[in-house]
Amino acid sequence: MTLSNDPRTRRRRLGVAAACTGLLAALLAAVPAAATPDPGDAPAVEREVSGSARAGAAAAIADGDIPGQDEIVHSANIEHLTNVPKDALSGTNSDLAFQGKYAFAGNYDGFRIFDISDPKSPKTVSQVLCPGSQNDISVSGDLLFLSTDSSRSDSSCNSTTQPATEKSSWEGMKVFDISDKKNPKYVAAVETACGSHTHSLVPERKNVYIYVSSYSPSAAYPDCQPPHDGISVIKVPRKAPETAAVVDFPVLFPGEGPDGGGNPGSPTNPGVSKTTGCHDITVLPEKDLAAGACMGDGILFSIKDPEHPKVIDQVQDNVNFAFWHSATFNQKANKVVFTDELGGGGAATCNAAIGPNRGADGIYDIVGKGDKRKLVFRSYYKIPRHQADTENCVAHNGSLIPVKGKDLMVQAWYQGGVSVWDFTDSSAPKEIAYFERGPLSTTALSVGGAWSAYYYNGYIYSNDIAKGFDVLKLSDRRTDPAKRIHLRELNVQTQPDYFD
Repeated sequence: MTLSNDPRTRRRRLGVAAACTGLLAALLAAVPAAATPDPGDAPAVEREVSGSARAGAAAAIADGDIPGQDEIVHSANIEHLTNVPKDALSGTNSDLAFQGKYAFAGNYDGFRIFDISDPKSPKTVSQVLCPGSQNDISVSGDLLFLSTDSSRSDSSCNSTTQPATEKSSWEGMKVFDISDKKNPKYVAAVETACGSHTHSLVPERKNVYIYVSSYSPSAAYPDCQPPHDGISVIKVPRKAPETAAVVDFPVLFPGEGPDGGGNPGSPTNPGVSKTTGCHDITVLPEKDLAAGACMGDGILFSIKDPEHPKVIDQVQDNVNFAFWHSATFNQKANKVVFTDELGGGGAATCNAAIGPNRGADGIYDIVGKGDKRKLVFRSYYKIPRHQADTENCVAHNGSLIPVKGKDLMVQAWYQGGVSVWDFTDSSAPKEIAYFERGPLSTTALSVGGAWSAYYYNGYIYSNDIAKGFDVLKLSDRRTDPAKRIHLRELNVQTQPDYFD
């Protein structure tokens, strides 16, 4: 593996032969957003690509348009400090959470705890085997939470896969006691309708509320019935987490009929996902606000009463958004960045065939006050480097970089790598730094790349689906003030007030 300290100029040119373009267009038309957008419970399988796509990837590498296979390139203001490969947990790496000197890394096989006291040399503290996609992870005090969004035989960490059509199958939230980081203890399980693809914490002194995002119901699933147009709210008493339970299921998309009131998707809106729940929610407790990325809809809602969230505004983009995936507020809470996971995270969408406005971020200003606030679209942002048609690439998980007076964000783009960008001007976002590897394969489409990329206490941490845990150091006058901000805990979907 080659580390390039000389940032290679990446021209926005990549061969997109007509046959390849047609193949990709057919793929995205057939599956605008898969039922499970992120890689599934089983190991990722390579997909063959056309001969022209293989030739295009080889030519692009030879011409210097993209890095070589597994080669690392980055902008001059980013340093790759280290990579920690997978170890006991060989499944798909997923999300990250942080607390003090620890990083918690989700994996479809369980989770791993790192000591990041020395960011140049993270040390594994423990690894917990507890299979169940996608093991979205968060922490609060002595508690750790895992999302299970695959049908299991039971709620134990020894469970096996079992069809969702069987009533006895289990999906939902798992709760661990992490007071001893070397020996986490499984203390509670809460089954939720349609499982838990992701979750977001609303922490209080005595209790932790969990907003559970899940979707894709079916009349054939006993525990996941349509219309499923809301979220599960779980209450976890800190002193008695074993009593955790669902306390409400607020309907976010009220409407008559079996489909509720969300986006109807195709064929009414071709290429757009039908809204049957939410994919991810980001809460801003200090502002009593939350933003939901809900398949075919983006929503803004009030969480003044955390057990009963209330929708303030609902927006759609039936031209360029296929699957509303995640959301990020700016610090002033007058903007939201929504991501579109076009192609479900398993397709090559960072190329000329797709263009700059699809599989991108949508930047929305929040205008007005109180319950009359509205989301107003301003622009799209997408990484300015084309990727090979053998690389899955689309907008994915990221976080703010806390600098007063600026709106800066670091974000993962699967095999598109990690991008640092500025959206202070909502209408003119721009990239200021990047890090990426070359394709996993030049002959087949292999799922990999950065799942999450988050800024925490002076460094960028990224969980690469295939390659492991990366640590990056960003040195730039525009972002350096953020190094003065130190948090005791960070769950990116529970955004802190960085300057309090």
